Amino acid sequence: MIATHNPGKLAEMRELLAPHGVEAVSAGELGLAEPEETGDSFRANAGIKAIAAAKATGLPAFADDSGLVVDALDGAPGIHSARWAGEGKDFMAAMTRIERLLQERGATAPEHRKAHFVSALCVAWPDDHLEEVEARVDGTLAWPPRGTAGFGYDPAFLPDGYTRTFGEMSSIEKHGLPPLGLGLSHRARAFVKLAEICLEPR
Repeated sequence: MIATHNPGKLAEMRELLAPHGVEAVSAGELGLAEPEETGDSFRANAGIKAIAAAKATGLPAFADDSGLVVDALDGAPGIHSARWAGEGKDFMAAMTRIERLLQERGATAPEHRKAHFVSALCVAWPDDHLEEVEARVDGTLAWPPRGTAGFGYDPAFLPDGYTRTFGEMSSIEKHGLPPLGLGLSHRARAFVKLAEICLEPR
């Protein structure tokens, strides 16, 4: 099962699992409560979610904890990326807040707007076995945000070496794995590591 209530994450994680013949139900679909994320790192919070879901269902549980790390903001929003969007999940408001803080710090040139996405993935089994991996993708923050694809902070994130934001890329471009895609996103890069450990090649 996929330990998430986030429809954007769920869609990406299902697409990553599908080529391996793995079908999954989500914590949201099962009506499971969301555990309190009390960890001090992406990896710790992914583990909290996966372990709680595995214990609640008796199924292997797959969880992601990810976020945006902005260099000029001393790493914020980091593990609090979702919280910056508030209860209403208003990521436009969160991106606007980041831009205001960058402007206040004079971070207007691209070299002062460096950021990266981090994804920590954890698979927890009911017998307490864990597999954990982490990956990142580096880029620059664009303003104003561009594109309506993806979710979260994607429209403001311009990955290094590309001229379009994650919000302007199709799902195949962003997180599709070879041969269809480049495995560009942080979540795709982490999934490749996890698949090598946990999944049979198809």
